[in-house]
Amino acid sequence: MPVTPFAGNGKESSTELTQTRPDAANWVRIAACGSLIAGGVLYLTGQRRAGLATAVAGTALVLLDQQEVVQTWWRELPNYVCEVQNLLDDMEKLVEDISLKRRKLHQVPEPVSRATTPAGV
Repeated sequence: MPVTPFAGNGKESSTELTQTRPDAANWVRIAACGSLIAGGVLYLTGQRRAGLATAVAGTALVLLDQQEVVQTWWRELPNYVCEVQNLLDDMEKLVEDISLKRRKLHQVPEPVSRATTPAGV
């Protein structure tokens, strides 16, 4: 007795099957959220190593679930590093400019005040 599919031509991918069933739970996301929450609770209750390990496991699950997003961020990372480097260069120039102006202000001679001159003169 041959087995026949109930719907479609039998060539649907797994992503198409999960998209056709909106009530299906995404267990990877549920596990990731649960472990991140549990890690935060453990960390706040003083069990820092266990909380950190649990949060790392949750983060790994999120990264496995969101591979496309991670790949996009990885491709854009050099652009962000360049922008941060340019910002740091601008800040360095600004600090050097302020330091130069401060040195110039300290080189201005102070005026002689009248309180230091003799009273009879």
